[in-house]
Amino acid sequence: MGAAGSKLEKALGDQFPEGERYFGLENFGNTCYCNSVLQALYFCVPFREQLLEYYGNNKSIGDAEENLLTCLADLFSQISSQKKKTGVIAPKRFVQRLKKQNELFRSYMHQDAHEFLNFLLNELVDILEKEAQGAKTDQDTLSPSEKTANGHRNGPTNGAQKEPLVTWVHKNFQGILTNETRCLRCETVTARDETFFDLSLDIEQNSSITSCLKNFSSTETLNAEDKFFCDKCCSLQEAQKRMKIKKPPHILVIHLKRFKYIEQLGRYKKLSYRVVFPLELKLSNTVEDADIEYSLFAVVVHVGSGPNHGHYVSLVKSHNHWLFFDDENVEMIDESAVQTFFGSAQEYSSNTDHGYILFYESIGSGNKN
Repeated sequence: MGAAGSKLEKALGDQFPEGERYFGLENFGNTCYCNSVLQALYFCVPFREQLLEYYGNNKSIGDAEENLLTCLADLFSQISSQKKKTGVIAPKRFVQRLKKQNELFRSYMHQDAHEFLNFLLNELVDILEKEAQGAKTDQDTLSPSEKTANGHRNGPTNGAQKEPLVTWVHKNFQGILTNETRCLRCETVTARDETFFDLSLDIEQNSSITSCLKNFSSTETLNAEDKFFCDKCCSLQEAQKRMKIKKPPHILVIHLKRFKYIEQLGRYKKLSYRVVFPLELKLSNTVEDADIEYSLFAVVVHVGSGPNHGHYVSLVKSHNHWLFFDDENVEMIDESAVQTFFGSAQEYSSNTDHGYILFYESIGSGNKN
């Protein structure tokens, strides 16, 4: 990697971003699913900064119990504090902790990068919530005078409703979907909100992210056996249902459903469909009908023709340069190379490198004029 690292430094030359580090991650036998997602998260700058801030505030607690959050914070801190600008780091502690925590990731079989991302974000939230709960319990055991000293005198009374904790993971990744169902008899609309960390989109051949998002929010008619029980009519009625984005997240993660269960085959098949993902995305299927603009900063790519084998790599945008991370190797790529990962226009193609998870960052929201 020394040669590759110096090659990257030569390629960037004077343009090497001040204080930035580009490190490959060692593969511990099929851990590319983990490495590719970790690189995407490392270059999700708001997430990285908050994780390092968390690390700075908590590293003094020597007897703190090791968990996935401390291992991830430790890894990111290790990368960001390297003296060299490029090189390779072994995420050994993190991978060991991951396997200890979840038996799904223990085998040397091909794992799913999306499952890993989902597990990781939910696990980080659980840890942060437990810590906040622990801190609250400590606070509750203080005497009234100590509470006043800590500024907790005017806390909520016992009857007050407990607000769900919003962690910095939520602030970055969480959005809210609203599921609207309209009864076709009485026209009453029932709305149910649900939170999400990523959107999983069905894909079609020769389509785009915009068309996949439109399909995600398209109206579906519920009839025959699928009728909806309307509370106002007190009976089953035909209805129309659709999903809209009520609160777009700051970081929009889109998972393309490339692995589909084929009934006739009795197994999963990889869909190599060409799905165009733009560098700048306008999100228009929101409740407010405001166009939210996003900029692409990372892509996790699945390489291979089937779901049970293959490889993961990631493309990352950092300081206006695009980089290609393949485990230990890091190299610069041209922005135009991103489109080679859209997928294949024909079913049988020699190109098996397809965009699988897309990471977009909000660049401010604008209302329609």
